Formats: sequence, C-alpha cells, structure tokens
Amino acid sequence: MPDPLTTKSAAQSVDSKSAAREVNDAYERISNEVHKVIVGQNEVVDELLMCIFCGGHALVVGVPGLAKTLLISTLAKTMSLGFSRIQFTPDLMPSDMTGTEVIEEDKSTGARELRFVKGPIFANVILADEINRTPPKTQAALLEAMQERQVTAGGVRHPLPQPFFVLATQNPIEQEGTYPLPEAQLDRFMFNIKITYPTEDQELEIVQQTTSIEEQQVGPVITGEEVLRIQSLVRQVPIADHVLRYVLRLVRSTRIREETEKPEIVQNYVSWGAGPRASQYIVLAAKAKAILSGSSHVMPEHILKVVLPVMRHRIITNFNAEADGVTTDDVISKLAESIPVDSSDDATSKQMDTVMH
Repeated sequence: MPDPLTTKSAAQSVDSKSAAREVNDAYERISNEVHKVIVGQNEVVDELLMCIFCGGHALVVGVPGLAKTLLISTLAKTMSLGFSRIQFTPDLMPSDMTGTEVIEEDKSTGARELRFVKGPIFANVILADEINRTPPKTQAALLEAMQERQVTAGGVRHPLPQPFFVLATQNPIEQEGTYPLPEAQLDRFMFNIKITYPTEDQELEIVQQTTSIEEQQVGPVITGEEVLRIQSLVRQVPIADHVLRYVLRLVRSTRIREETEKPEIVQNYVSWGAGPRASQYIVLAAKAKAILSGSSHVMPEHILKVVLPVMRHRIITNFNAEADGVTTDDVISKLAESIPVDSSDDATSKQMDTVMH
C-alpha cells in the first residue's frame, strides 16, 4: 500500500510543475511581445509582470524620456483587458477620474433622477501618467480604488472591473511642478520600480527603431481570465513558517519606534519604517519569483530578490541620511546583509525541497 505522505508529495510536485509551466508560458508570451517595442529594461519588465501576477499596483519612477509611459501602455496592449490612460495635471479633479453624478430627466414623465457617469478609472489597467504632477487631493481619490477595488459616489458603491491594476509613472520629486505622494498613497503600491538610462548599445537600437519607417505592432497574448488564474496559482505557492519569520525580521528591523534592538544603520538614518503591508507584499512577490524560477516553494533567496522594490518607498530616511548621501536602497541592502537567515532555515529549506520533489 503506498505511503499517503509520498503520494501527496508526488501530487503536489506535479501540480507545482504544471503551475510553473503555465505561469512561465504566460510570462514568456507577454515579455516577448513587450520587447518588440521596448529595448532592454529586462528587470523593469520582470518586476511589472511580477506585480501583475500578484494583483498589485506598481509605481515606475524615472526622469522624463525613458519610455515609462510607452512601457506601460505596451504592456496593457498585450492583455485583452480594458485600458485607460489618465494624464495627471495640476488642475485634474477627483471626479475627472472616478466619475460624477449628473441629473437626468425622463422625457416622457418629466421626472429627474441622479445617474452616476463612470470615469476612466473603470477599466482593468489604469495608466496613471505622471501621478505626482497633481495635488494630494486628487491623488487621494485613488486610495479607495486601489485598496477596495471600488468607487463610492453619493453613498453608493460601484465595484471596479477585475482584474484591476494601477500602473503609475512618476518623475523624480526634485523636478519642477511635482508634488510628493503621501505615505498612505505610496503604501498602496506593491512595487516602486526604478527605471534608468539605457546602455549605449541599447540607445543606439532605440534610435534606429524609432526613426525608421517600420513600426512594431503589439497585440493581446493573454486574457483577463488567464491573469486571474495566474494570480490564484501564485498565491498557492507554499512558504514555510521559518521563511515568513525571516520576512518579519527584515521588515520589523526598519521600525525605529519598536522596542527591540535596531541595526546601527536604522538607528542612524531611518525616521520611519515599513508597515505590515510590506511583509504581505514581500511574501506575495517572493511567491511569484519562486514560481517563475521553477521552484516549488519560497526560499530566502527569493525574498532577497524582491525586497528592494517592495520596501524602498516604505522607509523614510532622516536628515543624517540626506547629509551622508545614504538612500533607502542603501539601508535595505545593508539590512539584507546584516540580518541572518537562521541556521535552521537552510536545513529546513533543503528538507522541504526534498519532500516537494
């Protein structure tokens, strides 16, 4: 008679391999389509896709001219989903995004009633272009939509279509005409993705591609139902308790007001640390990283690969950091080096890997 544990482990292994193939196939299809238009930026594309596979929102930060808008709009074209682009400007009003109530008259009876006219936020993929060029009042209109996936108008809740993603672009706050995003707004974004200048060879290819007659066409390669299924598969990736504890050690070490002993870099340079949402998003992102890597479960190495984009916008540095030129990325990298993985973690990971396979 077969051992129940062995049988269950074999079934889990088959399921995890099948799920990994399905997710990786979707990843390859989208990535190949995006790179018909976008040159380089492989890490940025990877992080955006991980965010979508987790059902999170992403903030892409970089100076003007780095194809942030083109990247997100191209990504949206690869999915058979509703797409809206909202250009954030200083005079944009909350109702311009969410919608407004209008008085409608019934011509036959003369009766009047209020009718809600949906705004551009009622789409699956929202490109919030230059989100920090509009005042905080308008930025705050996104809070309910991003967290609750709904819009409330006149006391009536209007659910947003599923899946729903806000993919925002932001110019560096040092530039003219920008408003810093409030901490509550930043915390709604799963990833803060930094986009940098291309290499010389990449820039040469960009110039050749964008100054010729031929124009690359991008088409949909994945449906909304497939996206929702992938999100479900990602959430099913197992993570052991000791790895969860490792995530908590990383996140909780940034909280300067916690009574536990803090690493020196946190004591010297941090004024505010990351909240529980950071732990949630690190675990979700690590699950996506694990399944894309072909792993059957989350390991500490997957945590370290996603900790920067999840945490860099959730840590506020102090004046000392500004004076010494220490960034949030520096703080996170130092924490990742200094906070140990328990000696039992590696052994448990290997044991779990053996059981799962």
